[in-house]
Amino acid sequence: MLTAVALSDLFAVYAGVRIHAMTDGDGGFAFIPQLELDDADALYGTAGQFQGITFLVCGIVFIIWFHSVRRVAGVLGPDRFRTGPGWAIGSWFIPLANFWLPYRIAVSMWGASTRLPADGEPYKVSFWPVNLWWGLFVTATLFNRYVAQRYENAETLGEIRNAVLQVMLADTLDIAAVAAALYFVIRLTTMQRRKASEPPFGTA
Repeated sequence: MLTAVALSDLFAVYAGVRIHAMTDGDGGFAFIPQLELDDADALYGTAGQFQGITFLVCGIVFIIWFHSVRRVAGVLGPDRFRTGPGWAIGSWFIPLANFWLPYRIAVSMWGASTRLPADGEPYKVSFWPVNLWWGLFVTATLFNRYVAQRYENAETLGEIRNAVLQVMLADTLDIAAVAAALYFVIRLTTMQRRKASEPPFGTA
């Protein structure tokens, strides 16, 4: 589903390039055939719908996965958590707090899933995959809301051209956030499986 979101963003970037190319130059819309303009606008609308659907479905699947790995992390490192597994779902739906609580849960899951060091080795945990994913996710979310409003309010040719360019940048940023999320998902899942297969949870 994360790959589907990235592909929908790429589709939107392509549709945005078409719109931006049509509005580039002094002639602008005045010299564009109406049928060609309608086709480009319809494609842009379809891309937006595709983005909305894939993001919604991916969000549902991601939260289910997030809750699942939280339950496993609670077994691997119960001392890392102050709240129950249900917060892995509920934290996403609390206004404003959802910009912070899921991140704290992700950090705790990452720490709980990290392999214990061998005797004599220092215990160090690198959280950069979590920080990268969350930083890009929050930035992309806020920027997308901003540019969507700019595009809706655009009236003149110059405003439309600039808004489309900003939407394309937002879509590109979203692709980067999806890539970071994919890396986070794979790493965390692998870490949990590895730790669960080793003593005291399993056999090495």
